[in-house]
Amino acid sequence: MNRMKKLKQFLVLFFVFWSGITFADGYKVLYLGNSYVYTNDLPLQVAKMAESTGDNLIYESNSPGGCFFSGHTQNGTSISLIQQGDWDYVVLQGQSQEPSFPDVQFYSQTYPYAQQLCQMVSTYNPRSHAVFFMTWGRKDGDAINCLNFPPLCTYEGMDSLLYLRYMIMGEDFGAWVSPVGALWHYLRDNHPEINLYSSDGSHPNEYGTYVAACCFYTIFFQKNPTAITYHSNLSSEQAQIIKDAAKTVVYDNLSLWMNPHVSTSIADYESKNEFSVLIQPNPVEEELSIVSDNSISEIVIYSIDGKEIYRKIIGSNEEIINVSNLKSAIYIISISDKQQNMVYRKFFKK
Repeated sequence: MNRMKKLKQFLVLFFVFWSGITFADGYKVLYLGNSYVYTNDLPLQVAKMAESTGDNLIYESNSPGGCFFSGHTQNGTSISLIQQGDWDYVVLQGQSQEPSFPDVQFYSQTYPYAQQLCQMVSTYNPRSHAVFFMTWGRKDGDAINCLNFPPLCTYEGMDSLLYLRYMIMGEDFGAWVSPVGALWHYLRDNHPEINLYSSDGSHPNEYGTYVAACCFYTIFFQKNPTAITYHSNLSSEQAQIIKDAAKTVVYDNLSLWMNPHVSTSIADYESKNEFSVLIQPNPVEEELSIVSDNSISEIVIYSIDGKEIYRKIIGSNEEIINVSNLKSAIYIISISDKQQNMVYRKFFKK
């Protein structure tokens, strides 16, 4: 009788244990980034947040310092980890400046390699999601590249470009976006008393990493981050401010980050330049119509690898360009006004 009772107890315990393993919320995550990932061990912070809410997260990371997207496409460890397969999420982060560079540079030196990584993730992990790590503008802008590209001279300019480019890549490649930069922007605007930067004005301090971790937890599990009880070394009050912000920016807008759409960020960027341009149709077969609220001084078209293929001086607010001779591909068009303001667009030639 005792033997039968013990057997029943064993079966009950086994069933409970097995059920917990089978039905627990758990994911396998691969992080491919650089120092923004390994500083303060971002993957571990996300895992501890998951543990605090009863969720499970297993992760691997390959994040060489200063690595670009192009570097990961040639990195044997990154390639091998992607090819292992069975990842639920693969996080992709570019070098902190590269997505904010001028459009011609972005589309020739960043965009193709990010696309290559997304395609590789899809090939070896058909049920997974590539997730772009939207980074943040440097505390006072990018002083190194400011002279050659004025939009980078301020935090606002650099941050708006990073937002735009990561959303473009998310939309174009069918990837999700973890909007860490957008969450940083919200906190900078609404809680300036919380400093997110380390002394170099670029890397995250422990607060900045906690912000990034809250963002990734929310994206991975699609759960309200206010349930997180892990606070790292932050006070409960500081952690609560960040978790509430993550709910507002990330959780309450999950559909935007899981289905990125570029128009929002383009509107933000244009409002800072006070220069509106409409190009249509897009995609185009024969004639591309360009309409601006400013007088256009010059139009330049570049191939995706940065080669100039068309240039024309204009003196009106409208122009029609015959592109029927162009091969089917993505192109970059630069439109300048008389005040030397410049707007970039991409279009697809059918």
